[in-house]
Amino acid sequence: MFSYIIRRILSLIPMVLIITFLIYLGLELTPGDAVSHLIPPDAMANVSAEQLEALRDSFGLNDPFLVRYFRWLGEMAQGNFGYSISSGVKISEIVMRNLSATLELSIAALLISTVLGSILGLVSALKKGTMADNILTVAGMVGVSIPQFFFGLVCILLFVLKWKIFPIRLLPHQTSFQEEFKVLILPALVLGITLTAGVMRYARSSMLDAMNKDYIKTARSKGLPEWRVNLVHGFRVALTPVVVLIGFRLPMLIGGSVVIESIFQRQGIGSTFVTAVRGQNYPLVMMIALFSVIAVLVSSFVVDLLTAALDPRVKLE
Repeated sequence: MFSYIIRRILSLIPMVLIITFLIYLGLELTPGDAVSHLIPPDAMANVSAEQLEALRDSFGLNDPFLVRYFRWLGEMAQGNFGYSISSGVKISEIVMRNLSATLELSIAALLISTVLGSILGLVSALKKGTMADNILTVAGMVGVSIPQFFFGLVCILLFVLKWKIFPIRLLPHQTSFQEEFKVLILPALVLGITLTAGVMRYARSSMLDAMNKDYIKTARSKGLPEWRVNLVHGFRVALTPVVVLIGFRLPMLIGGSVVIESIFQRQGIGSTFVTAVRGQNYPLVMMIALFSVIAVLVSSFVVDLLTAALDPRVKLE
């Protein structure tokens, strides 16, 4: 186990280097640069070519691509994350300020989708062929098909504007926990419910497959209670693909929650990343991308460990 962990950690290093190089190359191939986004279009006519070149030199944008990439890599290795080109604020402050809001939303949505999806998938599998199974199957297909932005807008229309149950305005960080919870609960429910359908389908399929295994028949032949056979012997192993799905969803949610953040006016890491890409603010883009890459790779590693813990048949070598 220890040697496996060491090998996996060492294997993350070249993967991070390759992925960050490809992201940096993508930014390099994008037309324009950060300077063209810094200067308003109406003021561009009053800026000379020499001034533009001097500004690019101050940011190091005129250096060759590989020089800039390895310079950025060296700064990252020293813990120097740099400053935002557009605002001059430390990138570490920008990321930490916006990451907390996205983590709150992502973790809450993940908990909602995991609990609801696992329970509904278990019920659907145990009630296979009944009216309850058919209703849950149709609900799952509808849930997968509905776009997040459409579901979010409908919830805003009903629960915020019409019935006034939830607020939508993002409150300052100095507010109480109760006020922040009121602002968080609706976007978390919208994002969580849209993810529930996928978890439910995975849980149902995996549970049906597990119930046909020989060890389930052996457990029943020993006279164990049906609830123990289903939950302890069946559902535990059935959770393996669900854990894999959840493990990869959290890092994806951190960077991919921009739609929900935009609809509910939440300033998070997803919306910050989109703004940085549009402005070609490459130090901020690369920092968020590096964080996302590491989160995905670490999640993959943790999923392998959890899979081995849930399913005794899985061995780590």
